[in-house]
Amino acid sequence: MGQIYLVRHGQASFGSANYDQLSTLGYEQARLLGQWYANRQQSFSHVITGGMARHRQTADTCLGELPKQQLVDAEWITDEDFAEFDHHEVLLRHVPEFADAVAFKALLANHVDPPRALEHLFRAAMQRWMSGWHDDEYSETWPDFRRRCIRALERLDTDTRGQEVIVFTSGGVIATLMQHLLGLQDFQVMELNWTLANCAVTKILQRPGQFTLGYLNNYAHLEWLGQPGAVTYR
Repeated sequence: MGQIYLVRHGQASFGSANYDQLSTLGYEQARLLGQWYANRQQSFSHVITGGMARHRQTADTCLGELPKQQLVDAEWITDEDFAEFDHHEVLLRHVPEFADAVAFKALLANHVDPPRALEHLFRAAMQRWMSGWHDDEYSETWPDFRRRCIRALERLDTDTRGQEVIVFTSGGVIATLMQHLLGLQDFQVMELNWTLANCAVTKILQRPGQFTLGYLNNYAHLEWLGQPGAVTYR
């Protein structure tokens, strides 16, 4: 039986000029995960990253904590099908103010609870994208994104069958794959995506032609090894 570990990247730099970079805490989260795997003497045959900077930074930092013998024969692969959807475009189509960082912060500042306001805006933007009513406005539609996530997972059934694989990806990809495995509705993908912690691990058991969920959104390593505040969701 093969095992696939889906790792959501460490905390990125939301609100900065370049979101696709780990924050200082994001690097620490990745180190804590690596220390967890080192302690467990976990080895991997394949390391897959989704092609984004935050994916590779998480992978390099996490696996840099492992002794060399645990990765001596590991094959590193970049698979763009494990990349996240364009959250910037999804938000922008729903909230034009998102194009201007100052205007967007001012919009949020008008609310009593800006983090909760951001959550509501993001949920509404996701609903708009997933509805199918505005597909011509997006560079990648929701069905297209879902298909490529499933394609990426199914490719592992032939390329890495029966092996230990770690995939560094994003929350939207992981939530969408859970929809595929568990038969979730679209609105449940949104709800699940919002609860996935940075550097949490979702484990999939792999048999020929079959994938089964082992565990979902495990961040015990952050609670055990990390300081207060080590668990984040954005």
